[in-house]
Amino acid sequence: MSQSTVIRNAQLVNEGLVTESDILLKNGRIEKIAPEIEAPVGAEDVDANGRYLLPGMIDDQVHFREPGLTHKGDFYSESRAAIAGGVTSYMEMPNSKPPTTDMDQLKWKYARAAQTSAANFGFYFGATNDNIENIRTLDPTMACGVKVFMGASTGNMLVDNESTLAAIFRDSPVLIATHCESTPMIMDNIKQAMTRFGKNIPVTEHANIRSVEACLASSELAVALAKKYDSQLHVLHISTERELELFTPGPMAGKSITAEACVHFLHFDASQYTHYGNRIKCNPAIKNLSDQQALIRAIADGRLDIIATDHAPHTIEEKAEESYLTAPAGLPLVQEVLVAALELVHEEKLDLHTVVRGITHNPADRFSVRERGYIREGYHADLVLVDMNGSTEVSRDRVLSRCGWSPFEGRRFRSKIDAVWVNGALAFDGSNVIEHGAAQRLIFDHPRR
Repeated sequence: MSQSTVIRNAQLVNEGLVTESDILLKNGRIEKIAPEIEAPVGAEDVDANGRYLLPGMIDDQVHFREPGLTHKGDFYSESRAAIAGGVTSYMEMPNSKPPTTDMDQLKWKYARAAQTSAANFGFYFGATNDNIENIRTLDPTMACGVKVFMGASTGNMLVDNESTLAAIFRDSPVLIATHCESTPMIMDNIKQAMTRFGKNIPVTEHANIRSVEACLASSELAVALAKKYDSQLHVLHISTERELELFTPGPMAGKSITAEACVHFLHFDASQYTHYGNRIKCNPAIKNLSDQQALIRAIADGRLDIIATDHAPHTIEEKAEESYLTAPAGLPLVQEVLVAALELVHEEKLDLHTVVRGITHNPADRFSVRERGYIREGYHADLVLVDMNGSTEVSRDRVLSRCGWSPFEGRRFRSKIDAVWVNGALAFDGSNVIEHGAAQRLIFDHPRR
């Protein structure tokens, strides 16, 4: 593997500017950015030919299913799908089997990812009703954040004890990331649906069961706790227009309460349950077209700071389960996230800089990721070369996730990822993931409380 690469004639999209430049990658870092760079002896020479060069996406919300659910995916398979999608770094959720709710499990994940992951990696520490002491003593460098399921979850990861929630928001040494849905309201909605439909509840009821009100009630509680205890709070996968009232528009700098959108909420709406069925069942639920439109506006005005995936692979056989109640929730998304986000630029719903800020700059800043998320001299060379005049046809035969399918099958996106570098190593050549061995553990410099 060459230690140096010069990328010539690129349009660098970075920090609100597009700059025509060359860029030298050396020993995993961005060595130099200049209008013209003389290639060192033996360096690989890449002509970008005017294509856009972006910082690699940092996806702050993925479920890679290891350990315990590896028939759906694992660090090896899902990180390679991510690389092909322009995701060079990810932060993985704790609801595996066993869950990541103690230090032994957290260390195991880091050790395993170091062996198998193609993308840079970081992990959340999971909150439960009874592990507050583990959270209080958590080494801030060991986790991107503490994940709190303030809504329905698997196993012991639903946190619904009021005193525990208060203690987490008061004492967590790192950012708190929340899944916000009210479990009592959801259970009541299921009872009402069963009164109408029996056990044969149609998936078209999903947005009514995991309702706007259930999301809003839980998000209001999270925001209230964060304000009371001066916490650093990030509310994941906002799905409703009404929740947007809780968040402040404008640049992310200085905010202690932030929120994000996930790419599937920007491309699907509740009218499509009839066509897609359980394939687009996810939690929180995809809501109405008016909610989708409001989410896009909120990304544009800064109420929603980050764009992520909530990548959650299940096999197509599991998704084909006839019963809505037992079919699993979640969509595989990392391989299409960047081209799907850029499609909103083609549709003139978002501008290019807003998308880049949402997928790279803001995740790096919000989670205090050291020296990533920007194209800057001295930073890690995580980069994506994009042809905005290209084309990506989504078909099942190109899917790299172990689950083997994509909700975007049949879609044509008007952008193409032509190359991806991870720590200066070519990881994707536009067609194939390249085994590079350069992935690293993310370093978090969380501010002290």
